[in-house]
Amino acid sequence: MKLKNLISELSIKNNVDKNLLDQTVLGIAENSLLVEPGFLFIAVKGHGRDGHHFIEQAVENGASIIIGELDRIDVPVPYIQVQDSRKAVGRIANKFYHNPSKDKLMIGITGTNGKTTTSYMLKHIFESNGKSCAVIGTIQNIVNGKTIKSTNTTPSSLVAHQLLAASTDDVVIMEVSSHGLVQHRIAGIEFDFCLFTNLHHEHLDYHGTLSNYFQAKALLFQHLKPTGQAIVSTDTVWGLKLADMLKSKGIPTREVGQTTENDSQRVIFNPENSTIELLKEGEAFTVPSSLAGLHNLYNALLAYATAEASGINKNRIADSLADFKGVAGRLELFKMHNGATVIIDYAHTPDAILHVLTTAKQLGAKKVVHIFGFRGNRDISKRKDMLFVSSDLSDQYILTLDDLNSVSCADMLSELTLLNDSYGNEKGLIVPDRTLAIKLAMEYSQSNDYIVITGKGHETYQQPFQLSTPSDQETVNYILNLQVAAKS
Repeated sequence: MKLKNLISELSIKNNVDKNLLDQTVLGIAENSLLVEPGFLFIAVKGHGRDGHHFIEQAVENGASIIIGELDRIDVPVPYIQVQDSRKAVGRIANKFYHNPSKDKLMIGITGTNGKTTTSYMLKHIFESNGKSCAVIGTIQNIVNGKTIKSTNTTPSSLVAHQLLAASTDDVVIMEVSSHGLVQHRIAGIEFDFCLFTNLHHEHLDYHGTLSNYFQAKALLFQHLKPTGQAIVSTDTVWGLKLADMLKSKGIPTREVGQTTENDSQRVIFNPENSTIELLKEGEAFTVPSSLAGLHNLYNALLAYATAEASGINKNRIADSLADFKGVAGRLELFKMHNGATVIIDYAHTPDAILHVLTTAKQLGAKKVVHIFGFRGNRDISKRKDMLFVSSDLSDQYILTLDDLNSVSCADMLSELTLLNDSYGNEKGLIVPDRTLAIKLAMEYSQSNDYIVITGKGHETYQQPFQLSTPSDQETVNYILNLQVAAKS
């Protein structure tokens, strides 16, 4: 593609030779290692690395044009200076890959909790109704039925456009994180439906305040197609605020939840039997959820509303939700031979922990043992509230290690001890090794006990533990197999 077509929407700060504009660009890259001869290399300032430091390597690998933000770059190939490289990546990628979101049914989902489960509920609904469906999100990326490893909830705008361009799927569902939004990772992408699940205390180490966090989430709705629609869960203050803000801008907005009457429709959640009653014009319609918990009823309602708005028959949607099998690491249940149950969940916010512990009680737990920890170099302001929720709702909690990142084991243990001494109670226990904490809880469990392990979900461990297992799931299965072998 001609360079002039790729940069037509950019605000360029230096003079560009007119002869350069007709040069053909064979590919684009923001990683110097992926540059090939004839490529355009875009230098992006990241949080860990600055792409401007790799311009020389990009040129050595064959880059014929460089785009960056710095004003004095001495390179043997043409250099174009822009105000914001991140924005430039999205706009260039959208041009290069011929606006790949234009002809697909695009669904973007943002919010603190529930993005992944809602994504996979929607995927199941669409596929059950004859539509091929791609998912770009936290656990993995699935495109054309093939699984691709995911490194971020929302990939870079270049990777996102590459995935969209490769996809022949009818529907694409994207989880869109607050980090991804403020870092312009969906620049150039437009959606038919933008969903808001909820907003709770999270990522304040990055955003500073809940208000800033909310404003970051709200950026998603600037990416609606001209005919697009917002679908907002309004049973929270932030959901109501978002809906009011969107409607004031003339954006078509559907409000869903128990406290909202939309088109004279009432919603009643029944967590005891995992159903949603929709009451409209004197008629009742039941939407089932195959997953337990009030939070999953909210997820199911959002999925139902979106699928219905896309044109799928409501009875077909209900049938699909009834046989949805769930998501790895999201309220994932393991039955023990002694009648106890283990739940593994990704919950890592106070609100998410509250929901999963409450769900364990609703499922009939005689005793709830909660195992969790805190991530190093992550939002420390939520830790006290996480501990408050656990100490209040569980019969026993075990503080253990989560990802340490760059924090030392000794420092994290000191933090666990300080938090437990300051905000915990007599129910608390500290077992640093995560695998041994799980083993201890399972060995001392009895019939109808629920062991709830939160924080990691589908993710693998970053550091080694005494049991050579790579994840919470593998640890639980390993201990279950040991117990079977001991009885045989």
